[in-house]
Amino acid sequence: MVREAPRGVKILLVSRFRDRYNRRMEETVRPPIVAGVFYPGDPAVLRATIESFFPSGENWRGDTLVAPVGLIAPHAGYPYSGAVAASGYTEVAARGRPEAVVLLGANHTGSGLPIAVTPHTVWETPLGRSPIERELVAQLVERGIPRADAPFTREHSIEVQIPFLQAIWGNDLPIVPICVLSGSKLSAGAAIDVIAGAIGDRSVLIVASSDFTHYESDATARDLDRQALEPILTLDAKAFERLCRERGLSICGTGAIRVLLGLCHRLGLTQGSLIDYATSGDVTGNREAVVGYASVLFTRGDG
Repeated sequence: MVREAPRGVKILLVSRFRDRYNRRMEETVRPPIVAGVFYPGDPAVLRATIESFFPSGENWRGDTLVAPVGLIAPHAGYPYSGAVAASGYTEVAARGRPEAVVLLGANHTGSGLPIAVTPHTVWETPLGRSPIERELVAQLVERGIPRADAPFTREHSIEVQIPFLQAIWGNDLPIVPICVLSGSKLSAGAAIDVIAGAIGDRSVLIVASSDFTHYESDATARDLDRQALEPILTLDAKAFERLCRERGLSICGTGAIRVLLGLCHRLGLTQGSLIDYATSGDVTGNREAVVGYASVLFTRGDG
């Protein structure tokens, strides 16, 4: 017969396990996988590239955001979508510094769970290491969003956002990377409840990383993206989901956008604004098969 260990012994064992787990977690770094491909791998070149996207004399506030802010930002190679992403981040930075950034990434590979939070404690780019907001992650895990590595292993959508955060706010701004699968396997309502509950009254920036229409003509892409942006700007998640399904839209971060729109409702972000839009054809000159990029800001009604 196996006897149960005394309560004091069990507490000691659990404590030792947590200590060992925490020590292992402290050594967990998610290295950059698309540096030198989607964005420059040399730190000096990367910083200069990002700075080139911002207008001269930008007025970035150093105080903390007074309320949460939402943002849709593209994640293609910087030569194609970097300027559009920078337009959105400029609008956020003009409102203040977030306490943390929740990064809702697409899951291009379909690997792993429908939604998962990073198991790493820091994410690295050529500009340095950004720490994970451990308290918020712990709350997410406790409330039912699991840690898992598979969705992040070959995924670029979150990584390409981090150099912007580092360039604007430094490497000490904590982040919460969450990979979100598009499609019916995602229970968006449950995920929204969990994330909103964990965020609470924190003044966070929530970024949905997504490109828009893929590999249509420039005219077609602009028309399809205009249709998709209409329900996004009115925060109508059901209409957006229905349009994506009925038109077979090729927006890669639909799951991340759905979660963001739900979080906007929960956190009182009622104002959607299109900050910038472009297609890859604006850079390459090829209008036959383009990818669309949009930067959309979500704030409370008072701005």
